[in-house]
Parts: sequence; C-alpha cells; structure tokens
Amino acid sequence: MTQLEIARSGIISPAMQRVAESEGLDAEAIRQGIASGSIIIPANSVRLGSVTFCAIGKGLRTKVNANIGTSSDCRSLETELEKLRVAEESRADTVMDLSTGGDIGAIRRAIIEATTLPVGTVPIYQAAIEAIDRRGAIVAMAADDIFDAIEEQARDGVDFVTVHCGVTRAAVARLKRQGRVVDVVSRGGAFLIAWMLHHDKENPLFEQYDRLLETAHRYDVTLSLGDGMRPGGVADATDRAQIEELVTLGELVERAWAAGVQVMVEGPGHLPLDEIPANVQLQKRLCKGAPFYVLGPLVTDVAAGYDHITGAIGGAIAASAGADFLCYVTPSEHLSLPGVEDVREGVIASRIAAHAADIVKGVKGAREWDLKMSTARKNLDWEEQARLSLAPERARGVRRQRVSSGQACSMCGEFCAMELVSKHLGTKVVRC
Repeated sequence: MTQLEIARSGIISPAMQRVAESEGLDAEAIRQGIASGSIIIPANSVRLGSVTFCAIGKGLRTKVNANIGTSSDCRSLETELEKLRVAEESRADTVMDLSTGGDIGAIRRAIIEATTLPVGTVPIYQAAIEAIDRRGAIVAMAADDIFDAIEEQARDGVDFVTVHCGVTRAAVARLKRQGRVVDVVSRGGAFLIAWMLHHDKENPLFEQYDRLLETAHRYDVTLSLGDGMRPGGVADATDRAQIEELVTLGELVERAWAAGVQVMVEGPGHLPLDEIPANVQLQKRLCKGAPFYVLGPLVTDVAAGYDHITGAIGGAIAASAGADFLCYVTPSEHLSLPGVEDVREGVIASRIAAHAADIVKGVKGAREWDLKMSTARKNLDWEEQARLSLAPERARGVRRQRVSSGQACSMCGEFCAMELVSKHLGTKVVRC
C-alpha cells in the first residue's frame, strides 16, 4: 500500500508518526492531510528503512529542494557528492539529481546511497540522453524508453519524479498560436515537444498516464507533475500555454489520487510580483489543494549572477500565498552549472524565503524562532544569535572577523542603541 492508501484506510504509518513529531503536530492531522491529498510524504517503498521522512503540504513548514547533477561539460561524481554534502549541511529538505552527463545511472545510485534525504529525478533526461547515445538523436527516443527509465529509477529508490504529463498537443498548439518571447525553457518539456512535433504524436506521458501510475503505485513514488510550459521570462507570465497545461495537470492530479498515487504540482517560472498570489490561488483551485512546488518564482529577468535573490523574493511571496515547496535557485541560474558554493548560497536564500513565509502562514514554531533571536539580540548574546541563525557558522565567522572592543557589534561600538536604552530604561536581560 502507498502512504495515500494507508492514510485513507485510517492507519497512521511510521512515516506519518515521524513527520508529526518533526513538525510538532498531531499524527492524525498528518494522516488526514495525506488522505485528502493536501500533504505528501515522498518515500519510495525501496528506501523506507533509510530515508528521512519529509512531508510537504498544507499546514507544514515550507520545504526547500536543492538541485544537483552533472552536465555534458561537467561530469564529476565527486563534485556532485560534495554538492550533496553542502546541501545537507545547509539543511535542504530534499535533493534532485538532474544529471545529463557521464554514467547517469551510476551517479544517481551513488547519490541515493550517500544521503537519507528524499531524492527526486527527471527521468526524461536519462531517456533522451540514452536515445542520443543509441540512436543519434533525442527524437529517436521511443515511448518505451521513457517508461523504462522511470521503472529503472523507481527500482533504484528514487522518491519523487518530475514528469511533464501536461505538455500535450493542445498545449503546444496554443503556444504556437499565441507566441512567446522566450518560447520553452523547461529542458524536459523541450525534449518532449521536439519528439511530439517530429513524430506528430501525443505526449506518451499523457497518452499512457495509467502506465505511469501503475509504476508509481508499485514503488510509492510521488509524481511531481512538471511545468513544461512554465514562462521563462516575465513577459510570458500567466499566458494561455501555461494555463492550458495547469488545467490538464489538475485533471491528472485527480486520476493519480484515484489510483492511490501521491502527487504534487510544479509551477512557474518567471512571474512579476503582482501575479504570484493569483498563480498560487489558481493552482490550488484547479488542482484541488495538491501541494504546489515552485521554481523561484523569479520576479525579474535582469539579475544574472544574483538570481538566488530574485528567486528568494518570489519564493517568499509564493509560499506566503500557499505554495508548499520551493526549488532553490542559485547565483549560477541562467549562466552555468552551479558550483559547490552556489549550492550553499541557493539553499540558504530559499530557506530564508521559506521561513519568512512560515511566519505569515502561522506555521507552528516559526514566529517563536524569531522571538528567540530578538531576545538574544536584546541580550547581546552573540553565541545564541549564531546558534539560532539559518547559517550558524557564517554568523560566527562574520562576528569573529569584525568583533568590536566591547559587547556590542563593531557597527555601533560604544554607541550601541540597545546598550544605551537598556541602561537608561533600567531593563534587564530577558529570557524566552
């Protein structure tokens, strides 16, 4: 049985119990959320004894994913394992292996072996790269190649897979009629569109969706319904092709639930600030409350080199409006494969966004965390401030480099506002 089927039967599984403990919530509330489809626990049945259970969805902490993986230019497994270590150290909740270079299967298995975090993939990448190796072109890929890759990855223990099932002939036709500035920026979506146009056939992931559901059910792999039509520039935001795909994904969510399969939905992309809440509301309505997984969103196109900030701004707004899962964006977005330090910066930026949103959403413990930090600042307790920080070692390092001669920070020194006012108000050290 899948976690969804277990929850529907009224049973609280060990995974649900662990999640409830980590979130500080009642286990029955977690079970009900999973039964309704508003909460998921990505945990392949193959990995039940070795994965850290992480729940994503309504009423829970906003989670953060870190993408790692090789490219055709950078194929080092050692580098990807170091990125994995840094993602874990920075407290990402999940990782996705997006490898397209080297021995893709070996890299994926090494990452799964090296972590207890839930691991996601995009199986179409493997199917497309293998089609190039075997037959000379992505469009030479067969429908069975896609499903074979999904089966292999599920067998290896992958916990969730991005599948671009909503990239249909109707969506492509709408895209062609309307036109875009940036066309399609989803790599998986582009692979499928090229295949569909070359063969004049429907997307196999849509046409044979029941086949996909059967594999996902067998291994309890969570489907992440990909946004192959996501806008790649703010000029294309919330257009007809994007919404056409989202309508289809809403229907596929219900088919997944009927098959006992856990599912979430991926979202845009590049969006101006004022369109983000409406996009979240639209997804939640069309997809009946299924968890929403957003890339960014990126709120401007002109921040090359700083897109971890662009994505964090959009992520905070999206999550405060109800998005459940943030895919990090690194400083290398649009420029190159992320390096190790890019991973660290990307995770921390997204975690800031997630926590800022959790304060707004009233997530248990979020506001209390900030209160503890404010108290530590009032008390000039530098070690406690570092301990409570999202990046403790960075906080300690900055303090050590620029320490003042007194208790205050080196910015204020002897003119510390808190020291001065505390002295004249007669306030004392406070405790949380």
